[in-house]
Amino acid sequence: MHTGPQHCNASTVSRRPATLVTYTAGSALTIASRAVLEQLRAVVGSAGILETPEDLVPYLTEWRGLYQGSTPLMLMPASTAEAAAIIRLCAAHQIALVPQGGNTGLVGGAIPRTTGTRTEILLSARRLTAIRSVEPDNFSLTAEAGCTLANLQGAAEGVNRLFPLSLASEGSCQLGGAISTNAGGTAVLRFGTMRDLVLGLEVVLPDGRILEGLRSLRKDNTGYDLKQLFIGAEGTLGFITAATCKLFPRPRQVLTGWVSVADVASAVRLLGAAREQLGDQLTAFEFASGATLDLVLLHIPGTRNPLETGAPWHVLLELGCTAPANASDGLLEEFLTGMQDQEIITGGVVAQTGAQRNALWHLRDSMSEAQKYAGASIKHDISVPIVSLPEFLERATTWVECAVPGVRVVAFGHLGDGNVHFNLTQPAGTDPVAFLGRWEELSRAVHEIAVDLGGSFSAEHGIGVLKRDELAHWRGVPVTVMRQIKQALDPLGIMNPGKLLPPDR
Repeated sequence: MHTGPQHCNASTVSRRPATLVTYTAGSALTIASRAVLEQLRAVVGSAGILETPEDLVPYLTEWRGLYQGSTPLMLMPASTAEAAAIIRLCAAHQIALVPQGGNTGLVGGAIPRTTGTRTEILLSARRLTAIRSVEPDNFSLTAEAGCTLANLQGAAEGVNRLFPLSLASEGSCQLGGAISTNAGGTAVLRFGTMRDLVLGLEVVLPDGRILEGLRSLRKDNTGYDLKQLFIGAEGTLGFITAATCKLFPRPRQVLTGWVSVADVASAVRLLGAAREQLGDQLTAFEFASGATLDLVLLHIPGTRNPLETGAPWHVLLELGCTAPANASDGLLEEFLTGMQDQEIITGGVVAQTGAQRNALWHLRDSMSEAQKYAGASIKHDISVPIVSLPEFLERATTWVECAVPGVRVVAFGHLGDGNVHFNLTQPAGTDPVAFLGRWEELSRAVHEIAVDLGGSFSAEHGIGVLKRDELAHWRGVPVTVMRQIKQALDPLGIMNPGKLLPPDR
């Protein structure tokens, strides 16, 4: 028997206080004496500190505008030694630090706050941009935390290798932030999340010690795998300064297709057939509802429907072939023809040029942005076993449409790893603040359905501030163990306080 919400109750409303969560401003003098402030300035120099409100503005609001913070300054170390000196000073004076990478997060995890008399200052990786080494024969590279994913991809391409982590924000998303949130992206199906891609880490601990773990070994059975503590920890256990990551053979040919299917069950069947027939050449398998594509076509200039006609669901799939190009010619077309003959897909196209491939990916990468123009949205980052995706979408859609008549479900994501961004756009013509006021009520119901199906309420975006209460609600003993780890490594609680871990009530 299924547990979780079976009937909606629109009269039960748990309201958030406002659309935008704003934190009050603090003064530099509330964090330390002038002498300590001068010591911090001396560590990083004039190029490594921002103090004026105008300079700080870009780093205080999260990408989708849900969280807006405050801080008197941002420190930007240019080396691991500088980062360690900053953290030692802050530990000595119990000054709270909020690590920040490219500020592309979605759950409030990198936004500083002022609570009571305690002010938090930003510790940014933006000046830690060196690629320290690229070892093509070892299929690895070592880079500092402030390198963007796009830069890492370029460095790998320069030695005929592939760094596979790819996100819509890869031009600004930084390595340290991707590691701290265990980022996934569009190639998890083939290459895994950051947990699978990191070989070694260099981390400054909350007392200023440096954990030097930049090793490129595939096998190292010498006790606890300490690097895994910091991957997905959202900066609460230390400040990542560099990482050694895996590289892979660069594909000689990339084949990209866009197909339509009648329902999500057909998309799941298509995925199974693709994995069986195409094996590890299948690197991406994205899906989106017809309503989601319609938003992109309406709001993103220069986009067009690849198939010219509408469909209930769409799939974007990609192959990375390491065999010579002529050996792969026609491979995707042949596979999709077979799928159409079996009536698993209803139509499809295969990109014939790089420009066509880019146009297909532009549709996928624009889905989150397009939703911004449609009104207020309540977003969910759900993962369930792939075979349960059809049931999750049916049950969750039925529930929210009953609870909020006229709500628009915008569902898309990474079907290849069971991750769906189940987003809700306000009914047309309604009050956005009132809609967002139902965030907790609607999210709890959606999360209950996901957990009932053996899934997770946080697949790749992390916990931050947004989902702390959900973590407490669903995780039980694991939360207690996480608190014990936090206490052991950061007894002063100076590293990203109030993030990820729910308050210990």
